[in-house]
Amino acid sequence: MGPITRRLAGLENRKGWTAVLLAVLAFALVVPVLNMALEPGHPLHVPTYVVQLLGKYLCYAMLALALDLVWGFAGALSLGHGAFFALGGYVMGMYLMRQIGDRSVYGNAELPDFMVFLNWDSLPWYWMGFDSFAFTTLMVLAVPGVLAFVFGWLAFRSRITGVYFSIITQAMTYALMLAFFRNEMGFGGNNGLTDFKDILGFSMSLDSTKVGLYVATVLMLAVAYLACRFIVTSRLGRVLLAVRDAESRVRFLGHSVTGAKLFAFVVSAMIAGVAGALYVPQVGIINPSEFSPANSIEIAIWTAVGGRGTLFGPILGAMSVNAAKSFFTGVAPEVWLFFLGSLFVVVTLFLPRGLVGLFGLLKRRQARALPEVSPAPARKATEETHA
Repeated sequence: MGPITRRLAGLENRKGWTAVLLAVLAFALVVPVLNMALEPGHPLHVPTYVVQLLGKYLCYAMLALALDLVWGFAGALSLGHGAFFALGGYVMGMYLMRQIGDRSVYGNAELPDFMVFLNWDSLPWYWMGFDSFAFTTLMVLAVPGVLAFVFGWLAFRSRITGVYFSIITQAMTYALMLAFFRNEMGFGGNNGLTDFKDILGFSMSLDSTKVGLYVATVLMLAVAYLACRFIVTSRLGRVLLAVRDAESRVRFLGHSVTGAKLFAFVVSAMIAGVAGALYVPQVGIINPSEFSPANSIEIAIWTAVGGRGTLFGPILGAMSVNAAKSFFTGVAPEVWLFFLGSLFVVVTLFLPRGLVGLFGLLKRRQARALPEVSPAPARKATEETHA
């Protein structure tokens, strides 16, 4: 096993979080420099479309990290995290739509184009306040957080666990998808929200704005990682691990299982909402397809491939799987779904701890393969010296 593999294996232990944080921050610094400081003809120049693509991958990495907090450490597999991601995206989309003003197709400074097209007379009450970025930021956290709190409290209080919890979370995101497809909801129907112009006064067509969004995504991923690391290494984190491994025993010992799982679920939903809010301005659109149950299943695949219960693993899994998706959908799009399904089966059967666990396995096998050094020659040399 080479030095690179040994370093990756070291990420599995608790001290590996420092290396992860430094790598993320280096990612934030190197890519913008290679994009803006070098000319397009330079061999090390990173094109703007690559920066946007990496920004999208990092949003997915944050989403996988959010799922790992509740699945990898609390043992609750949520197949509805795509809903929290989409809600955060819609909140940001509402702000971006309000920023268009009279530059829209119909020139209405108050109503978005789709409302004018549908003959709406006034802005709905739930669109009020989204002309403020501060209010939008609050709603990015509050909307997914409140939904997760209500849903999680009802589910965990009723002691719904295992596959039943996965099913009802998937039913939740499917119900939201059907609701957001309706024009009467006031979110653009099946077309969603798009045609954004600027964010915080910066034109979204400028390369500098796209790079700024990328840097913001990297920094928020670092903050989310540190927050999750703080949680899982605290006393609450030990309770979550105990709940994952033996929930009935933890309940018997007097700990609040409902409170611990609910806290992890709400924090996870809020992180997913932030990921969705950063995703929308980088891709330029948000529509009900983001609520698709298939998206939530794919998030679980990212987490499993990277290694659930490791925090770093889901980040690695999300970025590697989506890089493979970009490759296969360009070269052989009909193969991608078969590849994804096969990957999940192989990881489930042979790599239960994902890629990070694989690096650790290789390290342990190498350690067992090394011959033991006998201390006898050293003792003999010491005796001769004394003589």
